[in-house]
Amino acid sequence: MLKGDPTGWLLEKDNPSVRYFTLTDILERSGNDYEVKEAKQEIMKTGVAPKILAKQRNEGHWGTPESFYTAKYSGTVWQLIVLAELGADGKDERVRKACEFILKNSQDRVSGGFSESGSDTGGGSHDGVLPCLTGNMVWSLIRFGHLKDPRVQRGINWIVTYQRFDDGTDEELEGWPYDRQGHPHCWGYTRARPVHTCHMGVVKALKALAEIPINKRSRRVENTIEKGSEYMLRHHIFKRSHDLNRVSVSNWLKFGFPLMWQTDALEILGILTKLGYKDERIIETIKLVISKQDDRGRWRLESLPSPQGSFYGSFSTDIERKGNSSKWITLNALKALKGFYNEGCS
Repeated sequence: MLKGDPTGWLLEKDNPSVRYFTLTDILERSGNDYEVKEAKQEIMKTGVAPKILAKQRNEGHWGTPESFYTAKYSGTVWQLIVLAELGADGKDERVRKACEFILKNSQDRVSGGFSESGSDTGGGSHDGVLPCLTGNMVWSLIRFGHLKDPRVQRGINWIVTYQRFDDGTDEELEGWPYDRQGHPHCWGYTRARPVHTCHMGVVKALKALAEIPINKRSRRVENTIEKGSEYMLRHHIFKRSHDLNRVSVSNWLKFGFPLMWQTDALEILGILTKLGYKDERIIETIKLVISKQDDRGRWRLESLPSPQGSFYGSFSTDIERKGNSSKWITLNALKALKGFYNEGCS
């Protein structure tokens, strides 16, 4: 499927995170392998991760404590997501402080979901809980080794209890969080009529649950994964389910990193193939991914999560430049293609 072999490029030492994931996810090297250990250690010494951590406050947050979500993309939530993407060491004291800050200030103590704002009584605001944020925080915390933490388990429970997969056909639900006025679109509601559930919430919920090892998934988690996956497959990943000739969101055809609360076709494909799906409704996205490589088997960074299409001024440090060949997009494309074509996948 590749026009060239980008592996040597991905293994270069200038990007220790990409090198580490190439060794483990593409070449399937063991965690005990010397090069794997070396690359893992380098993530915390060189590149993007130490630059982000250098700007962290002593209390574990970035910027002002109360703007952990609203400061896009310099607040604590966004730094935590990127550090998780980079494969930062969850045992590092600075990372542990950041995780603890989010758990204390963003998690709603009533429901276990994660909120965009704090509460006067402590924890996250009950009415500020967001599905995409909850999925992102649960995913990040699991990546950092906190799966067994009771608070993370409460976050998982929030997803399997409240996350909807409504294609605009289900009956409207009553009670919290569906009756909130602030973000009705998160749940598939508008003031005029029901619409489909916000894809971002679905994708980030699936991303979080896919991070749970198979042997540690409850029946409720498995059921939610099945519902969420079918929801995205019904849309052929990036189409409108009620009119498959139309694209859901045109920007989903432009691959980006990091995606923060947004998504694209490559991220969705990567989640579904990680979960083992080889459904024919994925084929069109596979063809899209393959078509975007250059003659060297590399992919470009086409999108960045800011209105100006650049992180400059909105994020703590540069990662990659839009329009250039991207090691992150190339790595994620290879992982998705490998997951789909690997005969060993279920």
